[in-house]
Amino acid sequence: MWVDAEKGRNSYVPVEVHWSAVPGRDEVWREETINNTSEEQFQVEFGCDFVGSVNTLISTAKLHTLPFQTPIQKSEEGLKVYQEPIPNHEYIMSVDVSRGKGIDYHAFSLIDISQMPYKVVATFRNNTMAPMLLPNILEPIAKKYNDAYVVVEINDIGGQVADIMHQEMEYENMLHTTMGGVKGQTISSGMGAKKSRVGVRTTKAVKRIGCSVLKSMIEEDKLIPEDYDIISELNTFVSSGTSFQAEKGHNDDMVMTLVVFAWVTSQKYFQDLTDTDIRTALYKEQMKEVEEQLMPFGIIDDGLGGANEPEIDSEGNVWHSANEDEFGLPW
Repeated sequence: MWVDAEKGRNSYVPVEVHWSAVPGRDEVWREETINNTSEEQFQVEFGCDFVGSVNTLISTAKLHTLPFQTPIQKSEEGLKVYQEPIPNHEYIMSVDVSRGKGIDYHAFSLIDISQMPYKVVATFRNNTMAPMLLPNILEPIAKKYNDAYVVVEINDIGGQVADIMHQEMEYENMLHTTMGGVKGQTISSGMGAKKSRVGVRTTKAVKRIGCSVLKSMIEEDKLIPEDYDIISELNTFVSSGTSFQAEKGHNDDMVMTLVVFAWVTSQKYFQDLTDTDIRTALYKEQMKEVEEQLMPFGIIDDGLGGANEPEIDSEGNVWHSANEDEFGLPW
């Protein structure tokens, strides 16, 4: 409503008053209010900051900086292309399947994993298509992008979509999961693995790890979304109990494709596939920042400098420091 009023698209008149213009509200009041709540809540309630809720997975500060791009291709079915396939590049397509009844969306994010930062190069979002028709969209696009690896979320009807692609269409680069006891699900190619299944079941553990890794990847600029629908959903993807989900009245299908992808990046199979360990990369980046912050400056006198130079006292006596060769002492 506010944006529409600013753009003149409705009859409301936008009037903005900064909190500091209200009598009695100064920096002391601001600091006290933040101490009683939080910086994020203050920005929402008094700074008219509508970008991101207080408990979004991605920090409000980061959500402000996420730009979205105009796709180079766009179809009526919901496909958006941001970058054409590049020879010798590797891609992963992460798929979330709905029932196609106008509520939740079929969604996929196609991600270039050849180098960091990883980049979303194509997306799909549709809530009317019958699920059994979805493989007809997925398979040709995956083939076009250098036979991209495909991971399908199979909690509900997604299992049927994954089976159609794997068995009927005989698409080879379907990612499988196997149950590893304490380790839970692990990603594999499915070849030679016992009791493997096509796709991944989004368990609490998968979602917890995926959300944690996704937060780090986006906030550390290791994953570039640049899709309007993804960024819009990230703004309403909030904490709910011990997990995260879309706020009431919103969707999180596009975000969940990235949550599953983020979980995949934590798997050894992905690290072997790309020769990249995302956690190691993030750790090295953080340690570099810490080292830069702690880097010494100026001239530091450790008391040992100039030990070989003579010193002259107030009486004119010349003193020389002893050396290790003569006395065996460490100075």
